[in-house]
Amino acid sequence: MTPPERSLTEFWPIFGLRLATPRLTLIPLQDCDLVETVDLVLAGIHDPTRMPFKMPWTDAPRDELIPNSLRYYWTSRAASTPDDWTLPLMVRRAGVLVGMQELAAKNFAVTRTIGTGSWLGAAHQGNGYGTEMREAVLQFAFDHLKAERADSAAFTDNPQSLRVSEKLGYLNDGTAILQRRPGERAVEQRLTLAPAQLRRSNWAVQVRGLPLCRGYFGL
Repeated sequence: MTPPERSLTEFWPIFGLRLATPRLTLIPLQDCDLVETVDLVLAGIHDPTRMPFKMPWTDAPRDELIPNSLRYYWTSRAASTPDDWTLPLMVRRAGVLVGMQELAAKNFAVTRTIGTGSWLGAAHQGNGYGTEMREAVLQFAFDHLKAERADSAAFTDNPQSLRVSEKLGYLNDGTAILQRRPGERAVEQRLTLAPAQLRRSNWAVQVRGLPLCRGYFGL
C-alpha cells in the first residue's frame, strides 16, 4: 500500500492558511511558487522612471534582481518568529498570479498592530485588485487575529497606493522626508486604520487553516 502523501504543512502549518475574496485567493508563498513570482517581477511592476517603494529593489539589474528577490523571500520566512513575523501571500485571480500582499508585525500579542505592503504585476493593475487584496488582509487581521491597528505608508507621488488607503478608510498619521533613490528626496505619507474605520465591502474574507497556525502570529 502506498503511504499517504505528506507535505511541509505538517511541520510548517502557516502553509495551510488560505484567504479568499469574491475574485482573489491569497496563499502563503512556497518555494514551488518562486519561478512564477520572479517571472511576474521581471515582467514589470511599475514605470521604471518612478519608484513607489521605500527600498528601490526593482532598480537592480536582472542578474541582481533575481537572486535578491529569492533571498528576500527565503530570509523573510527563515527570520519570522512569533515576536517578529512577515507573511508574504501570493495573490491569484482564477489561478493566475497577479501580485503579492504582505502582512507583518512585531510583538503582535502586545501591540495588536500590523503593517501591510504589496505589489501588482503591471499587466494586472487597474482592476481593483490592490484594494481587494488589502481589504482581505485587513479583515483577516481585525476579525480573526484581533488586531487593533493597521499602519501603512506611501510616497505622496504614488496616487494609486494612496487611493487604496483612502477607499479603505485610513487616516493620515504624519509625514517623513526620506531618500528614495540615491540623492532623490521623497515625502512619505504615513497612514493608520482602526477596525471601526475600515470601509468594508459587501463581502467577508473567507479563512481556512488558521487554528493550526495561530502560533505563527504569536497568539
